[in-house]
Amino acid sequence: MVMGDVRTSTDVLVIGGGPGGYAAAIRAAQHGLDATLVERDAYGGTCLNYGCIPSKAMITATNVAHEARHAEEMGVHADPTIDMRELVAWKDGVVDQLTGGVEKLCKANGVNLIEGTAAFIDEEAVRIAHGGEGQGSESIEFEYAIIATGSRPIELPGFDFADDPVWSSRDALAADELPDELVVVGAGYIGMELSTTYAKAGADVTVVEALEDVLPGYPDDISRIVRNRAEELGVDFRFRESASEWLAAGDDADGDDGIELITESQDGEESTLEADRVLVAVGREPVTDGLELEQIGLETDDRGFLETDDHARTDLEHVFAVGDVAGEPMLAHKASAEGLVAAGVAAGEPAALDHQAIPAVVFTDPEIGTVGMAEADAEEAGCDPVVGEFPLRASGRALSMGETDGFVRLVADDETGFVLGGQIVAPEASELIAEVGLAVEMGATLEDLAGTVHAHPTLSEAVMEAAENAREEAIHTLNR
Repeated sequence: MVMGDVRTSTDVLVIGGGPGGYAAAIRAAQHGLDATLVERDAYGGTCLNYGCIPSKAMITATNVAHEARHAEEMGVHADPTIDMRELVAWKDGVVDQLTGGVEKLCKANGVNLIEGTAAFIDEEAVRIAHGGEGQGSESIEFEYAIIATGSRPIELPGFDFADDPVWSSRDALAADELPDELVVVGAGYIGMELSTTYAKAGADVTVVEALEDVLPGYPDDISRIVRNRAEELGVDFRFRESASEWLAAGDDADGDDGIELITESQDGEESTLEADRVLVAVGREPVTDGLELEQIGLETDDRGFLETDDHARTDLEHVFAVGDVAGEPMLAHKASAEGLVAAGVAAGEPAALDHQAIPAVVFTDPEIGTVGMAEADAEEAGCDPVVGEFPLRASGRALSMGETDGFVRLVADDETGFVLGGQIVAPEASELIAEVGLAVEMGATLEDLAGTVHAHPTLSEAVMEAAENAREEAIHTLNR
């Protein structure tokens, strides 16, 4: 303990105030434990401040403008313009409301909030360094610790986020001016969400991807729909190419006059792209540096993650890890679920996480929602899967929206009818996938979904129709 260091204690110490951390702290307090939450940046973490919420706000705004511009066939004629400063100000207002709400909820539930950076002293205590001159530090002893320090964007060599022309996803969501030409490096979910957003806002967008298609890990019939829609928006793709360096264009060494991006194909051929900004979206990496994990004998794996069991425990019985720092899938709702489990276990509850029913959503155009097993996963698990599918072109609601690209697909066990998973490509897939997730979680059958009367005309009817198709009882599409 350093001279003048204040030493206190708590039952549960949570490091990191993102969706996993604040959920864990609140739930621990609800269980009657003394809970302390340490956050060094902003309550709500990356999701609320720099990721999920601001990106969806910008997606919504640009969708409104795009739909208005392209509604002539409906008899709607408009030519809206986007003021980026006003858009960002509105987005910031949404963020501020939510982050302020997190702080109020923590306090209302009796969580002790501390601003600072935590580092382990030993297996029973951390030291909190407070920001600002003369703020000092304090030490906190804990019975249980929950590590929820999240993740950050991965930097490419030669593409320093400190350089003005080089954007991380956080920079792209805070820009108050629209670049005329934007190059996006990476066609994963972040790259595709932001490339389509900026294309709808009016930028000329080029996506550079080292692999052969967008959205690696998704089936071809899903990625193809998203890629085709992006191309309709004017997005240009450079597949099997990697960004190697950028050079300032003109006389300004800082790149204020634009940049030249050098790419290299897998055959070693170089190309040059002109741009105003380059957005690097090649993934995220867990944040564990500064925690001094060596003081408690914990090591990360080769990707930097902390390995955990189904109870969110690390190799130490009383130390948990939740959210992005605990590995894939790096999703905010997975972090929250793990945080609740960790808090429950600390309180002596029989809590455990069922990873099978965690949905994944991509807010592209159209949206993608998946949960549970795909057909290949079911076969690998030893099941005999049956698949039902309903195309949006047969949906009355989708036709009335002018959105007919996509489908709902259900995977079930042929013998029992139990729903094993589903994939949805459609408007509001992020909402529709919840019904399939519930079916997987509760052990519902195709008969349960097919026999549930859905309102008409709605997009959710497609889930019922896909279940009927799997049972060879489809009314509005041909049986498979």
